[in-house]
Amino acid sequence: MLSSFRGFRGLAAATIIVLTGVTGAEAQQTGALPVASAPIVAGGDARAPYAWTDFCKRSPSECAVDTREAEQIELTPKLWKLIVAANLKANREIEAITDQDHWGVVDRWDIPTDGKGDCEDYVLLKRLRLAEAGVPRRAMRVTVVIDEENAGHAVLMIRTDRGDFILDNKRNAILPWSQTGYTYVKRESQTRTGWASLGGLSTSTVASLR
Repeated sequence: MLSSFRGFRGLAAATIIVLTGVTGAEAQQTGALPVASAPIVAGGDARAPYAWTDFCKRSPSECAVDTREAEQIELTPKLWKLIVAANLKANREIEAITDQDHWGVVDRWDIPTDGKGDCEDYVLLKRLRLAEAGVPRRAMRVTVVIDEENAGHAVLMIRTDRGDFILDNKRNAILPWSQTGYTYVKRESQTRTGWASLGGLSTSTVASLR
């Protein structure tokens, strides 16, 4: 489980630029592509979570960055359907459990092969399955946010030509990053094995599917 980020304040408000389409929640109901929105902008380097560094020592291939891969994907109806299905499947089949109860430690990141895990483990499983289905790993970034309880939380950000979308174990709806209600702290870098700052961008919340 990510440690709490109590007292972290957002440094800037997110701006949503609506172009075409429907909301993420509506898209999952109708099969249409979601509304396009502005991508998030990463800043300078950030320190990687300790448990991520430990995970990378055990599973280095899961953390490598191949700059030959695309850094964003073209979001087609077929690919959107795949992403929605992968998110829903992991959310339904993994039993949520804290690292303390699971492993006897405060924070451990791992692929939940035993069917149990917390937020980071959901993220790693979704990324693994989507990579196996052909989605470029470089376009899928593990991301640390501060949630509605002012605590650290991990989500999977998928970077597309229609904006950056968030796969989250707290909801089944896949939303644009700017509509989650989270504060964005940092994510994996797309240029090297490391992390990039997201500057504490705070966002608004929209109604979503559960």
